Amino acid sequence: MRRLLIRPGALGDFVVSLPALEALRAEYTEVWTASAHVPLARFADRARSIANSGLDLLELGRAPAALHETLASFDSIVSWYGSAREEFREAAAGLPFQFLAALPDEHGLPAQEFYARQAESLGARVESRTPRLAIPRTNADPYVAIHPFSGGAQKCWPLARYIELAKRLNGRVCFTAGPGDRLPEDALPEDVAVRRFDDLWELAVWLGNSECFIGNDSGPAHLAAAAGAPVLSIFGPSDERIWAPKGARAVRVMRAADNGVWPAVDEVLAALVELRRCNEENS
Repeated sequence: MRRLLIRPGALGDFVVSLPALEALRAEYTEVWTASAHVPLARFADRARSIANSGLDLLELGRAPAALHETLASFDSIVSWYGSAREEFREAAAGLPFQFLAALPDEHGLPAQEFYARQAESLGARVESRTPRLAIPRTNADPYVAIHPFSGGAQKCWPLARYIELAKRLNGRVCFTAGPGDRLPEDALPEDVAVRRFDDLWELAVWLGNSECFIGNDSGPAHLAAAAGAPVLSIFGPSDERIWAPKGARAVRVMRAADNGVWPAVDEVLAALVELRRCNEENS
């Protein structure tokens, strides 16, 4: 069987879907996803960018014949793309599409479980709900990885507190930021390094080899957990019951109070001590 998996969305959406995506593998499997996520689809025979596929032209009636031929060459197309757009579903009529809801719609059900159940509804066997990336292990000196950004400002623990946290941590501390993230490097302690990555697989390898990861409710938090790092994730308005990262090692979630007050630096330090203790006990 030739199967195409079309998975749009942000980085966190892709990572929490990994158990489901991997379970849906067939004799030949292709993945179409966001351009940045292509390096993470290492289980597929081929991965390509949705943006370069011309898929958006299908519902506009301007899709080239080559796209129709490509889509028709698959025996099965499992798509989270276009599932909420009637126009796209109508344009895809006659092609072997099966549409799945792109976002969890069950209150409190972890996203990893939601997507795993979708795969099982199509006959797949999902052996584990925990996303995992089999990254190479390095012998680098221990370091704490901090990513102080997220998809929205309301989801971010204040940057000044991350900087204060870095000053108070023992050992080597490294910040990482995406190409569009503004990190005031002149405000960081002199001994704090900054790493930027253009390739998400390289970022996953770096995060997975860290002593632990500290960050917001963000895609890199899910990536770090899947790559095998202990994770401390600080949540704001998002529901951690649904969106908390899951990984092979310890994950600890903190959250802002109902009145929007963020945890103090001392509280985060205490949570980090607990995370390290838990990880040592389970290692």
